[in-house]
This record gives sequence, structure tokens and C-alpha cells, in this order.
Amino acid sequence: MKKGMTLMLAAVLAMGVAGCAKHTAGVSVASSGESRVDNATFSREVSVSDVRLIGSGDLLKGSALISSKVSTDLRLQYKFSWYDAQGLLVEAEGQSWQSLKLHGMQQQQVSSVAPNSSASRVEIYVRKAFSN
Repeated sequence: MKKGMTLMLAAVLAMGVAGCAKHTAGVSVASSGESRVDNATFSREVSVSDVRLIGSGDLLKGSALISSKVSTDLRLQYKFSWYDAQGLLVEAEGQSWQSLKLHGMQQQQVSSVAPNSSASRVEIYVRKAFSN
């Protein structure tokens, strides 16, 4: 009996950990056109499109369109990550998550300026925001 309870408790804990993992997963799209979906359910609620790079002096400016596909409000976070020509992350610690609230079926353009002139491509990652 005790062994059965231990196994059940382990299963419940495993499901809890797996459930938490969905909170940080999202979708990403790169300026190269590559996309990645880490949470299929979330990708049915939100899309990221029109990822562009624009020359702005010595630095690049990246922009993207984040769109809601549902009729309810969504609280999101997004982050731009900049990479150099070798594919290495440029100033990883300088990029922070930004909050965004989308109303039902709303679209919002977001943008970021490269941290330095070595950046040659950008990737935007969007995830659902959860308050603790």
C-alpha cells in the first residue's frame, strides 16, 4: 500500500512539473525565415509574422508583428535576440523580456535596435506571461 502511494505521488509530481514547462514555451521566428513552435496550443492563439531588418545608421533595427488569433485578451512577453554573422548571440544579458497585452484578434508591431554593429540577424521569441 505504501509503495502504491509513493508511485502515485511521484506520478502527480511529474505531471505538475510537465504542466509548468508549458508556461515558458512559446513560438519564435527569425529574420532568416526560420520558425520554431515549442507550445502547439499557444501557437494556435498567437502568431508572429513580418519579421524584418532595417538599416538604422550603423545598427540594425528589427521589427515583427505579433497577432492574437483568439477573441479573448492575452498577456504575453516577447524578447528579441541578436546574432552575429557566425551565429553567436550578441550581448545575451542585455536583452530582457518585454510585456505585451493583446485584446481579442488585435495585432501589435514590436521592434528592437541591435546592441552593436556586429549583429546581422534577429530572432523574436513570444510566450504567454503568467504572474506569480
